[in-house]
Amino acid sequence: MIVLDDLDKKALDHFRGYVVKKDLVGIIKGGANVPAFVLEYLLANTCSTEDEEKLKEGMENVKTILRDHYINPEESTLIQSKLKEKGSYKIIDKISVELDPQKDKYWANISNSNIRKANISDELVTSHEKLLLGGIWAIIDMEYDPMITVGSTVFPFVVKEIRPIQLSSFDNSKISDKRKEFTTEEWKKLLLRSAGYEPYSEGLDERKLNLLLCRLIPLVEANFNMVELGPRSSGKSYIYKEITPYAILISGGQGSVAQLFVNNTSGRVGAVGLWDAICFDESTDKLFKDRDAIPLMKDYMESGSFSRAKGGEISGSASIILNGNINQPVETVLQTSHLFSPLSDEVNHDTAFLDRINLFLPGWEITKFSPQNFTKHFGYSTDFFSEVLKSQRKKTYYDALDKYFSLGSHLKQRDSKSVRRIISGFIKLLHPDGEYTKEDIREYLVIAMEMRRRVKEQLKRIGGMEFWDTNFSYIDKETQEEHFVGLPEEKGSSLIEANPLAPGVCYTATSDGENNSLIKIEVVALKGSGKLNITGTNSTEVKENIKNTFNYIRANEKTILNEQHSLANYDLNIQVSNIMGANIHGGIGSAVYVAIISAIYKKNLKAGLAVLGNVSIGGAIERALNFADKVTLLSENGAKTVIVPMDNLSEIGTLPTSILGKTDVPFYGNSQMLLQKSVLGE
Repeated sequence: MIVLDDLDKKALDHFRGYVVKKDLVGIIKGGANVPAFVLEYLLANTCSTEDEEKLKEGMENVKTILRDHYINPEESTLIQSKLKEKGSYKIIDKISVELDPQKDKYWANISNSNIRKANISDELVTSHEKLLLGGIWAIIDMEYDPMITVGSTVFPFVVKEIRPIQLSSFDNSKISDKRKEFTTEEWKKLLLRSAGYEPYSEGLDERKLNLLLCRLIPLVEANFNMVELGPRSSGKSYIYKEITPYAILISGGQGSVAQLFVNNTSGRVGAVGLWDAICFDESTDKLFKDRDAIPLMKDYMESGSFSRAKGGEISGSASIILNGNINQPVETVLQTSHLFSPLSDEVNHDTAFLDRINLFLPGWEITKFSPQNFTKHFGYSTDFFSEVLKSQRKKTYYDALDKYFSLGSHLKQRDSKSVRRIISGFIKLLHPDGEYTKEDIREYLVIAMEMRRRVKEQLKRIGGMEFWDTNFSYIDKETQEEHFVGLPEEKGSSLIEANPLAPGVCYTATSDGENNSLIKIEVVALKGSGKLNITGTNSTEVKENIKNTFNYIRANEKTILNEQHSLANYDLNIQVSNIMGANIHGGIGSAVYVAIISAIYKKNLKAGLAVLGNVSIGGAIERALNFADKVTLLSENGAKTVIVPMDNLSEIGTLPTSILGKTDVPFYGNSQMLLQKSVLGE
């Protein structure tokens, strides 16, 4: 019994003949080595219906066609014999054509039938140009004529007619027109069903659906470079193997210069010039056969072209995908290394290679697929879907974000290029009619920044000072608000945020000499009349610290604040939270000072910032007690920068070198210097 949902009905209404019930492929395929797009072509023509009887009838028809006409490679001699006996025969096979310039003649090669140099007319070749671009799967009418000779050689096989199984022509306007009939959410789910996933299944939330959609970006964006690391059986390579005839899967260690780039003997261009996407299936193993391939790949990933040894630039449009398994929890990898470390040793420390990655997909978030995650509903037939994706490669929405947003100062040229191209990919997939909203762009911008920032964070871990600018942000042109985009895994188990701190938030540490505590200060400044409200502590010492800092600012407003930001115009709510340790103790005045000023001016503080020391009512900076213990506690819980009083300078030697290796420890001598070292961008 077929149970159709609303999306099935809509898909059938608008794309009958181009959609197929996706579970039929598995039912029919069984043990036969038939490409999915061949089956789906046949199914779309006979089974694009909700009628149970017609569906069964169509499936039987497809089985009969396959039994009688699909050629398995081991049957090639039998098929050639049948052709000789009968004189003509209809087959389903892959056919390609090459030009023989010496004889001014086209020859057809039939793949599984093992027929080489079959006769084919010029008219058939010009009608189906893809025959010359790697070939197409087709229903082929063959004839056998032993009287055809070239010189003294007999060439008896003849291609009389071709009915392509991949669409021989494609009109993209149908997609643009019909997109208007679907909401963005419906369209997204139809795309995912077309790729074989069931978006309504358990375990696939909105976050995971967007990650799955990212796998399609290399198919709509030319020269796009992507890495995905995740567990086995999460479908990393499925997209590039099953849903498009325009992608190729290369096994680990098989990438030679001749195969990928150019054969210097024959001059024939390799895979980068022939395919839309090249997926290295096991990138945790050896990637390339020749070491010479790595510099060529770097050139190609950067510019889409490379130089031949014999001179001249050769270009291609293939996207590069590196897939691999990650066998440890991400938190464990990040504690000891970086997220590129599972990749092949050829590239996992090569920052020039890795910086060319546009998108790092966190495949570890996509759980292993169970049968329920594969759809049984209607989606585009694979041949139609692959043409939909391919047709988008000529467009670009590179500047789409500029109408609404600008990019923060930390994004360098490669970062900006990557973010723009990911957004462009999402628009091509979800808005093929070119109609999108500001909020659509914001959603894709946030995803894009995360996917590129993941690359940059790992480069920073590998050790390049040039990659330290990782606080990715965007600015809303309408409101001028700056928004920072973090990474789920970078927060990890750290209690201190690795992203720029929100205005009014600062971390510090306190100690009673025996026990240390990690403290979070949060200040909210509201328009008011100068009231101070302290919550989160009953300690008289802590409250005294806060009041002294507040009174110091009020007594020195003319040098610290401007007239518009007078404390008299604000009510300050200050919350002190003990997030690790026994009790809150004194010595927090400097952190409170930074938090108050940033809250009033709505300024973000540096990523992972903590401040030690105290400000007296007269503005003197008091040294931090138990200096080494406090800095160590803060560093081990995620602090990237711990700003400490100048009076602690003589104690710097007491800090473990491992702490200094991962946390910056600058010093300050007065409140003005403290602010300069705390505020983001200062």
